[in-house]
Amino acid sequence: MSKRITGIAASDGIGIAKAYRLVDPDLSFEKKSITDADAEIKRLEQAMSDSTDDLKVIRDKAAENLGESEAEVFDAHMTILADPEMTSQIEELIKSQKINAEEALKEVTDQFITIFEGMTDNKYMQERAADVKDVTKRVMSHLLGKSLPNPALINEPVIVIAHDLTPSDTAQMDTNYVKGFLTDLGGRTSHSAIMSRTLEIPAVVGTEQATQTVQDGDTLVLNGLDGFALVAPDAAEIAQYQEQAKRYAAERAEWRKLKDAASVSKDGKHFEVAANIGTPDDIDAVVDAGAEAVGLFRTEFLYMNSDKLPSEDDQFEAYKKVAEAMHGKPVVIRTMDIGGDKHLPYLPLPEEMNPFLGYRAIRISLDRQEIFRTQLRALIRASHYGEIRIMFPMIATLDEFRAAKQVFSEEKAKLVADGVPVADDIKLGMMVEIPASAVFADQFAKEVDFFSIGTNDLIQYTFAADRGNEHVSYLYQPYNPALLRLIKNVIDAAHKEGKIAAMCGEMAGDQVAVPLLMGMGLDEYSMSATSVLRVRSQMKHLDTTDWAQVVDEAITTCQTNEEVKALVEKHLQA
Repeated sequence: MSKRITGIAASDGIGIAKAYRLVDPDLSFEKKSITDADAEIKRLEQAMSDSTDDLKVIRDKAAENLGESEAEVFDAHMTILADPEMTSQIEELIKSQKINAEEALKEVTDQFITIFEGMTDNKYMQERAADVKDVTKRVMSHLLGKSLPNPALINEPVIVIAHDLTPSDTAQMDTNYVKGFLTDLGGRTSHSAIMSRTLEIPAVVGTEQATQTVQDGDTLVLNGLDGFALVAPDAAEIAQYQEQAKRYAAERAEWRKLKDAASVSKDGKHFEVAANIGTPDDIDAVVDAGAEAVGLFRTEFLYMNSDKLPSEDDQFEAYKKVAEAMHGKPVVIRTMDIGGDKHLPYLPLPEEMNPFLGYRAIRISLDRQEIFRTQLRALIRASHYGEIRIMFPMIATLDEFRAAKQVFSEEKAKLVADGVPVADDIKLGMMVEIPASAVFADQFAKEVDFFSIGTNDLIQYTFAADRGNEHVSYLYQPYNPALLRLIKNVIDAAHKEGKIAAMCGEMAGDQVAVPLLMGMGLDEYSMSATSVLRVRSQMKHLDTTDWAQVVDEAITTCQTNEEVKALVEKHLQA
């Protein structure tokens, strides 16, 4: 009988395949005395040679998927393996102390790691400690005859099992073979969840037990529609979910027919369904999905995928590419949102107790204006090539918005004076992700051209719960009446001043939230490109007048997130 693992449905779809555990093996060992030092050195040499072969494959895969600059870390790892000083020290220890290669490797590399970690005045050298640790782990795995998981080497259909998934994990995978993700950690806004939706791979996250329960090679059914996995399903269960997968594929084929359709409710109200992107290369998926706008271009990835601050011209070319690809449809570009969990090695930030509440986003831009002005000039120049709108993140006070707008006005005036062609009317908006700005939306609405509600952060700040911390993941409550009141306040404030209210957080594509947001009159919904057609299809069947009444009931009668969810599901089934 199959075993059921329950988690959070993070990306729609059904996956059926063998499990691939992306979990490090136990690399513990005992110190041993040896008699044949030459044989032990040969073991070491073979392990190092095998490790180099691994790294060549990984490096090539990373270069193919991520680009040459991202692959350079693996060049550094191969350089460490080829370092004659480190190798000779390990061999000398084997000979002089007659100890096994594992112990000699650990003792020597521990010394290197300690030296690098102690170089507090040289961040570059300090970071080399992590490289030595990675290389040591790889060599140790070969000495012990245990395989390290390597997503770059996946070459058959699998469902990836992991404690959590990092950007580098997913970047190395050949997604043609990955049929699903099943993780211990995560919520709907975690990296693994967002990435799986972008890649259109089914995912169930936050199970708390996947890595303890599932073994390599186990057959799995992963249900990303309902948030569970079956371990060792029987033939009848496999047949059942193969049939459900076919039905889902047919449903998606129906959605494809709406690619060029307008996003209109059952009662004829028009909405704008947009897509979020991280790099200019994402724009093809946006166009293919028939999105009516780019609702959020996260420009920090231009900074994170570089080894130095991107130049004005580099940024201009990126923004121009996206603007031209959308052929006059709106492109909302968020200025640099660095800090929190996003760091740049070439832009050291202060160590902080609470980085999500600290020096980040607009706070850095207003403080480091040379960076901000460079980005704004690139954006203003690109406005000549499409409908570019500029959005400032993490705005908490009117003074911050006014200061950002002033810098924008100064740079625009300089470009105009220099004869650079720019758009006459560039709309300036702000992210609403701090409760203070949501509460004060009536005053902000007098000065902004548009709002975009960033629910990923708004939820974590409203409930004082780090969205990446599994111990408080129960407080990720997108349907909580308190949050709904904040969102409605923002929408109402925008409309009172004749302004647009948009949403670019994950909630904008949530099937339970969409009816409520339509009932509140939210104008624009921006989401992963893969969700655009599903949401457009859902909107066709919803009457905004009816859902306005449900919203009123939800925020006046309901007291909990679950009560609101049950209310919405009851009306959806009616």
